[in-house]
Amino acid sequence: MMDRVTLGEITMSRIVYGMWRLGDDDNTSAGHVQAKVEACLAQGITTMDQADIYGGYGAEAMFGAALKAAPGLRDQIEIVTKCDVVAPVGKYADKRVAHYDTSAGHILASVDSSLKNMNIGVIDLLLIHRPDPLMDHVDTGQCLDALVASGKVRAVGTSNFRPWDWNLLQSAMTTKLATNQIEASVLHNAPFTNGDVAFHQQRGQPIMAWSPLAGGVLFGEKGTDVRVVLERIGAAYGVGADAVAVAWLLRHPARFLPVMGTNNLNRIKGLSGALKVTLDQQDWYEIYTAALGHGVP
Repeated sequence: MMDRVTLGEITMSRIVYGMWRLGDDDNTSAGHVQAKVEACLAQGITTMDQADIYGGYGAEAMFGAALKAAPGLRDQIEIVTKCDVVAPVGKYADKRVAHYDTSAGHILASVDSSLKNMNIGVIDLLLIHRPDPLMDHVDTGQCLDALVASGKVRAVGTSNFRPWDWNLLQSAMTTKLATNQIEASVLHNAPFTNGDVAFHQQRGQPIMAWSPLAGGVLFGEKGTDVRVVLERIGAAYGVGADAVAVAWLLRHPARFLPVMGTNNLNRIKGLSGALKVTLDQQDWYEIYTAALGHGVP
């Protein structure tokens, strides 16, 4: 059975299915999206990660079509979505420049749009997608508090925030921020030493990790040295290098929730392969130092 992790008022599956590539699939039909969700559920992956901007602001509606066609799915899953990125595509094609908008008006409109697009009555976890240099933390914080109080959102958090961004926003809120979703992987390992992981680990806040396979770089020329180690360890468990890379994150005491994104049904069916791998301390460091390109001091 898949582990479950508590984040504020909700619990989520330890591995999360990321839907940022949903619109890139050749088949975006409701039935095909439903098949992806069901393949996740068969492994105990119940948490689906969305954002309003995914698919040029179209991925939420693709997901919503599947939930409308198979309404029984909604009660089996947790839905995460994000807002504040305004890019000159889709519904924002008239904008002159990409920017962030953390104003209360924009957040409230985004939430209403997400609820409508996904055919749902509540968002389980809403994340502010990117730190906004123009954020009025009082305005943003009060808006997030109000959304939780209204019942439209069950929990709130952030994405790509640094510790000081997190503290600023939290200082204006009564609701506790539930999580921060950051980029973290074997190859993108700076958060383990720059204070990002330590900040949340100290506070007992599980961290969502996007791009846990380094956006595919792990399987290119730049990832060769670490991939050799991952493959050797994976062979002992009958899994691929990708599963070991995810297991490397799961091994950390900060309680990472890797967000895995793929449109390939066979790969989706194997997303829980990382749970078959048990890394000891030396395994973890062997992978880490291979990624660093040198031993620890």
